[in-house]
Formats: sequence, C-alpha cells, structure tokens
Amino acid sequence: MSKNYEEEIRNMVSDILEIPAEKLTPDADFFRDLNIDSLKAIEIVAAFEKKYRIIIPEQDIPKIRNLRQVVEYTAPLKKETHI
Repeated sequence: MSKNYEEEIRNMVSDILEIPAEKLTPDADFFRDLNIDSLKAIEIVAAFEKKYRIIIPEQDIPKIRNLRQVVEYTAPLKKETHI
C-alpha cells in the first residue's frame, strides 16, 4: 500500500473529524477511542465515495472502524475505478 495513499486518507479523516492527524493511529477505533458519532461516520463514507467515485455498501459501514480498515477497504475499490 502506498504511503501517499495512507497519508491522504489520514489527512482526509483528520479534516472531517477536526482532530490532529497525529491522533489518528492506524488502529484507533473511531467510535471507542475517538468518540465519533454515526453522523461523522456517514460524513467520512460520503467523502470517500465522492473523492474516489466508489460505493461503500451500507452494510459494510459498521465494519470500518479505524484508519487501517479504511485504507484496506477503499484501496481495492479505488484501483477498480481509476484505470
């Protein structure tokens, strides 16, 4: 996985959550550790869908709970849509 992509994801999530990027460790749980609510989670998903022109099925959203999972989930989808 490209470090640039990981950094891009970290910065994007950091902006949405309005927290410093340094606090976003790969395994920090969005809900438990960072105290985000479901509206912020939806905002993160919407931002990824818009930026990368991907669709994240509603049933998959609860499974994406940290930065590492965002990167692992979106990277293959991003590759499929950007030839």
